[in-house]
Amino acid sequence: MKILFLDAPAFAKQDMIDAFMECGMECDLFLHEAYKERFNLDYENAFDRKVEAARYEFVFSFNYYPILSKCCQKHNLKYVSYVYDSPLVALYSCTIINPCNYVFIFDKTTYSRLKNEGIMTVHYLPLAANVKRLLSITCPRNVEKQLKADISFVGSLYNEEHNLYECLTGITDYTRGYLEGLMAAQKELYGCFILEELLSPEIIADMQKAVPYSPMSDGVENPAYVYANYFLARKLTSDERISLLKLISEHFTLKLYTHKQSELLPRAHFAGAVDYYNSMPLVFKNSKINLNISLRSIQSGIPLRGMDIMGAGGFLLTNFQADFLDYFTPGEDFDYYESEEDCISKIGYYLSHETERRQIAANALGKMKENHTFVHRVKEILNVINY
Repeated sequence: MKILFLDAPAFAKQDMIDAFMECGMECDLFLHEAYKERFNLDYENAFDRKVEAARYEFVFSFNYYPILSKCCQKHNLKYVSYVYDSPLVALYSCTIINPCNYVFIFDKTTYSRLKNEGIMTVHYLPLAANVKRLLSITCPRNVEKQLKADISFVGSLYNEEHNLYECLTGITDYTRGYLEGLMAAQKELYGCFILEELLSPEIIADMQKAVPYSPMSDGVENPAYVYANYFLARKLTSDERISLLKLISEHFTLKLYTHKQSELLPRAHFAGAVDYYNSMPLVFKNSKINLNISLRSIQSGIPLRGMDIMGAGGFLLTNFQADFLDYFTPGEDFDYYESEEDCISKIGYYLSHETERRQIAANALGKMKENHTFVHRVKEILNVINY
């Protein structure tokens, strides 16, 4: 069996290719620079030439691309997309209902929302890890010494200068106060996303004046979705991460693996960004506690970072994400915190209970091996699409 695999940048791309190959499927890579565009004749012509030159069982991509769905529909080819980003405005393209689509979404809340709106092409599928690869990576002794840490956080602080929220320079004082109050309220809530539903028409109208937004030409997304998820959720995540990491660094030794430092974290040790495939697993293995602080637009899903930590044999402490509870047991396979104070308390507890901490990490690794590799996910996908 041969499939056409979109060769676009994506974490775990090679892991998914390896999983397909392990399941007896050959991946033929395809990439055209216009893959993010909704309409592009050059892209469509390149796709036509590719699929007319060979026989493919289906087309696969990480995340959903409307132009790829359009091309697959034209050629009566099944299009399998595995969504690992949230938000993803492309999910609100009118092409989502194309019968060729099999859209697998890692966030159960997003999946349920689309399903309840009558979208029959979506399916729920949590993310995974290439456990075999993660466990095979060995760490030289001198590197191991550099990586050892009590607490590590790998990820963006979303403190880049082009942050969309900072572009809202023309809004009124009332609107800014409302948005800041709304984000402050959301900061205290886990397992419940209120940012979108509490953006009133008046607030949206003022935001539109500052940074206008219109739906994509083939899209049905509303401005509230875009402002809540791309403007507010990202800003809230930045504030939340910096606030929590600052507090942690004042009580414990903390290493941060991130692209851009923050002057608000003077006591944290900035170790720079790490390579996803080769270095990041070693960070997880050599840290006593690995933090996951989810992007707030991921409403319930298990982020890829969480799967990678557990799949590498690391101990995971995360904010609450409801989908974890479908597969893992808090205090047995991982643990979650419910507030900044709870996070500090649990860090102190697990740093002083090494045997328990190691056992929890081992339990999670066992479950990852048994049920949550990319080979498991490929088999689930093939079952849904009747292969």
